[in-house]
Amino acid sequence: MKAKITNSCICCGTCASICPMGAIAMAATGDKYEVDPNKCIGCGACINACPVEAIVEDHSDEKGNQ
Repeated sequence: MKAKITNSCICCGTCASICPMGAIAMAATGDKYEVDPNKCIGCGACINACPVEAIVEDHSDEKGNQ
């Protein structure tokens, strides 16, 4: 399970600071955080830490969910 940051994100940075893999960073546009799916190990730390529940499980790369 990978993580996905939704539009509910308030850009507080909690997820980026708690991610053990450094998989979350501010987007190049500077207006939102993004998860690097190549670094994300699916531990769920960011999901549990988000104060506004803006991070969800991303199943888009799982078999049958194209």
